[in-house]
Amino acid sequence: MPKKVVSIVVFPGSNCDRDLDIAVQKYMDVNTELVWHDDPNIKNQEMIFIPGGFSFGDYLRSGALATKSPAMKEVIRLSKKGVPIIGICNGFQILTECKLLDGALIDNYKRLFICKENFVKIENKNTQFTKNIHKNVVQFPIAHAQGRFYTSEDNLKRLEDNNQIVFKYSSRDGKINKSENPNGSMNNIAGIINKNKNILGLMPHPERAVNFSEDNDGISFFRGLQNLL
Repeated sequence: MPKKVVSIVVFPGSNCDRDLDIAVQKYMDVNTELVWHDDPNIKNQEMIFIPGGFSFGDYLRSGALATKSPAMKEVIRLSKKGVPIIGICNGFQILTECKLLDGALIDNYKRLFICKENFVKIENKNTQFTKNIHKNVVQFPIAHAQGRFYTSEDNLKRLEDNNQIVFKYSSRDGKINKSENPNGSMNNIAGIINKNKNILGLMPHPERAVNFSEDNDGISFFRGLQNLL
């Protein structure tokens, strides 16, 4: 049987699309199609990734200009049909700017770019994106200047009540406190899903955690997504 095809939307300034392309093909056992941002037709609709980088140079705000691209209008349309959509780093920023995910990603609390390995606790293992990851705490790199998750207190409570908080920055053993928060995100939030549970956004980079060994945490992340196809 021919392999299934997963779409990756690429913008001017994307720089993680090739890493993501390799990880998806190798560990999800699928083919990929790179969709340029001004293409209004996403033919392969089984799953859509929005990669990291600096779309349109992060002018105005990270991800803001990308929301005007024809491909994102198609992503919004397909999201309403329940298509699984995953935004990583700049992809997460784009999804919040599109209002497909709640909240905003603002300047890190020290207003510095952060690039480091980080432990992340899976807060909700009952989502379609995380239920097949065998660990409760994973290690993914982060690389961002505007990764601090922020929302209103009322909206934060809704996210918590609806179990929409999926990832939190933590210690190696899963402790969540201020000292383990690299960017000042509210409640150490590193990733969330939408209310309908088909859209995931996360700041850490699983596609950068696939090259060391078969036990590497990025491999578990991508292999766990095979059940959605």
